[in-house]
Parts: sequence; C-alpha cells; structure tokens
Amino acid sequence: LQYYKEGDYRTEVGYMGCRTRVMGDVTDPDNQVTPGRGNLSFTSINLPRLGIKHGIVTNEKADMDGFFEELGEYMEMVKDQLLERFEIQCRKHVYNFPFLLGQGVWTDGEKLKPNDRIRKLLKHGTLTFGFIGLAECLKALTGKHHGESEESQKLGLEIIGFMRKKADEYSEKYNLNFSVIATPAEGLSGRFVNIDKAIYGKIKGVTDREYYTNSFHIPVYYNIRAFDKIRLEGPYHALTNGGHISYVEVDGDPSNNLEAFESIVRCMKENNIGYGSINHPVDRDPCCGYSGVIEGHICPKCGRDDSKSEYKFEKIRRITGYLVGTVDRFNNAKKAEERDRVKHA
Repeated sequence: LQYYKEGDYRTEVGYMGCRTRVMGDVTDPDNQVTPGRGNLSFTSINLPRLGIKHGIVTNEKADMDGFFEELGEYMEMVKDQLLERFEIQCRKHVYNFPFLLGQGVWTDGEKLKPNDRIRKLLKHGTLTFGFIGLAECLKALTGKHHGESEESQKLGLEIIGFMRKKADEYSEKYNLNFSVIATPAEGLSGRFVNIDKAIYGKIKGVTDREYYTNSFHIPVYYNIRAFDKIRLEGPYHALTNGGHISYVEVDGDPSNNLEAFESIVRCMKENNIGYGSINHPVDRDPCCGYSGVIEGHICPKCGRDDSKSEYKFEKIRRITGYLVGTVDRFNNAKKAEERDRVKHA
C-alpha cells in the first residue's frame, strides 16, 4: 500500500510466476513501480545447516550468538557475490539484449544507443538474498518448528528479520536494491538436504525427509488449520520484500463450497498475505477430456479405468508457485513433498 498511487496501474504490486516481486527502488523514489524492471540475481542460504551447527541437535544448548554471527557472514559473502554478478551484467551493452532493450521491456531501454552500457537501467533491478528450510532450522535450534511453538515463531521472525535488516543496510550503503526472497526451491530442497544428510546423518525433524521445507512455510506434513497456517506465515510476507507465497491445501473442488473458498481469501487479506494460493487437486482424463477431481481409477465422465489402460490420468498439482503439470514431472524431492502434504481444514 505504501507504493500505491490511485489510478496508476504501475504502482500495483505484481508477482512473476512463482513469487518474484519488484517494487521499491532506493535508486529513484519516482520509479517505485512493477513494470520495466526485474530481479537480476539471487542466491539462497541454507538455514538448516546453520541450525544444525549451532542448535540443540549438536550442542547441549543452542548458541544463538554463534548462529547470528555466521548468518551475518553468509549474508556478507552473498552480498559480495551479488555485487560481482551485478558488475558483470553492467558491462554488457544494449546490443547484447536487442529485444529487452529495444521493445520497451526494460524502462528507457529504447532511449539508449546500441553501444551504450546498461548500468543506468540495471540499477533499478533487485539483488536478492534467498533462504530455505526455516522450519528445519528452528527444529535444530529449539526442537520445535514455528507451527508447533509460539517461541519458535518469534525466533523465526527474528531470523528472517535479521536478514531483511542486513539487506536494507546494504541497500543504503551501496544505493542498490537488495531484497530478501522466500526461495521457491524447486531443486534446492532436495539438493541441500542430501548434502547435509551426508555430513550430519539423519536428524529427526531436520534431515530425515527427502526435502527441506520451502522458505518460511509451515511443514507440509504438519496438521494445522488453514487459518492458523495463514496467521503464522503472514508476518513473513512483510519481511520478504523480494517475493513470497503462502498456500493452503484443500480437499476436493472449491467450486462446491464457495463460502469456504471466500473465507480463506479474506483470511489471507486480513493477515497481509502478499501472494496467496489455494491448492486443490485437478485431475484430467486425456482420453475423454474430463477435468475435475477423479477419485481412484474410474473416470466419472466416461467410466474408463486407467489402471487397465496405458493412458493414465493426469494429476496436476502445484509444486511451489507454478502449476508445473502432472506429478510425474516433479523431481524426487518434490514428489516426496507432494505425497506428504496434508489437507488444511
């Protein structure tokens, strides 16, 4: 709301696909708009690793001073990396990006000459700190994630608040748009946990699954009411100014219960969810074209039994922010996550 100017669509917040959000602009207060800009680079920090190193799973008592000190070191390292990548990008010329800069995709790109360098355009983009596995990090630090404990919730907000404060400090120091993003983690969720499992072994509630929980989300396997999940995740949206998403899983077709559907949307609004989603199963029979919820192996339209056919039903599910198609196209970590998901009452 702080950026919105009535009647100016450019000041309405928009999200790219999964969650990337570009809005504030420290380089030009008059350019705090969504179109004509982009996220230049982001690098994600493995929060569970820090939780394991400094938490109760490896120490008698969590070393929070050590945790925040090392998180600050990680932030400093990522900041240097983002700046290095930014300088490489800025050395490019307009002629390297004829479509982006010749068709008005980047604001004012068409005003530059082909041999001009593009720093004056890229400075309006964002440089972003991502993170994964806040839930497992809290488990390692306290023994409970933020869905299980109000104390863990306070600590979770402190951790992401620390990251946001550092990003804001870098923005002021370098006059560039540093931000924090709730990393989508399509591939990273499995990669990071496999690395940590090889080092630390299986730790209950931390490395004992095939994936780390997405960004600041309550674990998908944790049984929690939809409204409670929204209430707990809402405060993280304000901290992750580079992008975020929260979603709840519902059982069946929401069009059969529009009042419940609307109540969830309103709850998201009241809890300051910037980008929210209501996930529900969408199944499709490729033979007759039926689209809806298919229970078991029998198509409700044509009666076909897909267990006796080479043509199987398509099970379309949301993986992070994208609807990526059928479940069989997910990687192993995301297939495991989808299997573990509970429905939120």
